[in-house]
Amino acid sequence: MQKTEALVPGDQAGAVEEGAEGERESAEPPRYWPLLLVGAAVVPGALLFLLGRWGDAPAVQAWRTVCLAVVVQALPFLLLGTALSGAINAFVPEGLFNRILPRRPALAVPVAGVAGVVLPGCECASVPVANSLISRGVTPAAAFAFLLSAPAINPVVLTATAIAFPGNPAMVLARLLASVVTAVVMGWLWLRFGRAEWLRPVVRHTGHRPGHSRLGEFRRGFQHDFLHAGGFLVLGAMAAATFNVAVPPSVLDTFAAEPWLSVLFLAALAVLLAVCSEAEAFLAASLTGFPPVARLAFMVVGPMVDVKLIALQAGTFGRAFAVRFSAATVVVAVAASVLIGGVLL
Repeated sequence: MQKTEALVPGDQAGAVEEGAEGERESAEPPRYWPLLLVGAAVVPGALLFLLGRWGDAPAVQAWRTVCLAVVVQALPFLLLGTALSGAINAFVPEGLFNRILPRRPALAVPVAGVAGVVLPGCECASVPVANSLISRGVTPAAAFAFLLSAPAINPVVLTATAIAFPGNPAMVLARLLASVVTAVVMGWLWLRFGRAEWLRPVVRHTGHRPGHSRLGEFRRGFQHDFLHAGGFLVLGAMAAATFNVAVPPSVLDTFAAEPWLSVLFLAALAVLLAVCSEAEAFLAASLTGFPPVARLAFMVVGPMVDVKLIALQAGTFGRAFAVRFSAATVVVAVAASVLIGGVLL
């Protein structure tokens, strides 16, 4: 009897290990994920093609063109972000980020905000990277500061801004400063008012597990993030295309005449258009009827809050987070643009 009882705990431990292994297997991507990926890429395009064939109206053709353009613009940077996220998960030591960032969260936020300059991508790339940083132990406030600053102050975006506004270095400096200020302030606001229950917990394993292939872990992490974020990217692109087709050009002329209304209108336009951050400077430069501060607000708000980014954040962190964080970011970004743009421009 004593021998039988001694074996019970071991049996229970084996069952627990078997259950944990089953949970890990169930969390892995579907077996036929390449077919699902091809279907996700082909089916929306086929539907749009059929829609264009059935409706030859110019509005339908414009909607199809804008939707595909948004997806094609953002897809390479989404690939970059998910690949970087998978690499962080598989190859970066777990405690590296905590050793680099200051121990005090209030100091880690500005450091992470300035560090956004190293990621040459758009907002689609920053969401999965921020998710990986949080899952590796980085304080969410610092990860969110990085999420906001990376698509707005990286060298590609600043170079595009300088090319779009030749002979106007003040616009480049104003965009840099307003974006960094917005990212840092939002990180500090999360430290003060953010709640853990607003974040949907990460369910997949993060970090390297002894005895497992790092390349295999990278592949699984990349598959999970790309398939998850890609669907929300398509939904956001559809919403942006609908706005582009539905709003007549005469509305732009109505708001351009009033300075305050022009700032608010272009900020809202940046949210709805969902243009990639590398292209926003050229679009802002084309809005010659609007004052410089309003165009600055367009370039600061766009990389931080738009419909596809809200969809990506909701899918990654949860709807409760996306709604609150996006609304607060718009307010802070507009205020920073008005203050800094009023001084420099």
